[in-house]
Amino acid sequence: MPQLVTVRVKRPDRRRIRVWVPVLPAVLVFSPVVVLAVLGVVVACLVYRVGVARALNTGRRVVCALPGTRFDMEYSRTAVLVIIR
Repeated sequence: MPQLVTVRVKRPDRRRIRVWVPVLPAVLVFSPVVVLAVLGVVVACLVYRVGVARALNTGRRVVCALPGTRFDMEYSRTAVLVIIR
């Protein structure tokens, strides 16, 4: 499971913003939303006749594979870099 997300934003006025977000406290804060999302996934699985356990296990495997991911986006003179550790 990812432990830390680093977000760097380079703004057009040459100022840089760097934010470190620890994943566990963020998940705890957003846990009511996470519970609703899991319930929505369960309902969608039942509607589309997909195995609930298999779908949730696949989601867990995707989240566990995220460490090491880099996402770069650049538009004009603004750049955003997201690193998941």
